[in-house]
Amino acid sequence: MEIKIGIQNIAREIVFDSEQSADEVAAQVSEALAKGTELRLKDEKGRIVIVPGNALGYVEVGAEEARRVGFGAL
Repeated sequence: MEIKIGIQNIAREIVFDSEQSADEVAAQVSEALAKGTELRLKDEKGRIVIVPGNALGYVEVGAEEARRVGFGAL
């Protein structure tokens, strides 16, 4: 799924794909905001994205649905 992270006072957002579920990501974001700790998320290639919890502007979690390809009928 696609994850977008907006950081306070930074014009660009961080965008990456992750294999984590939406519930896992939401739990980690909530914990980072509540405790003021860093947010650590892993992308599809195994890289870790670390953002300070107090610098988070927003986190947008995409749908867990697979992308459709082609021009076939629904």
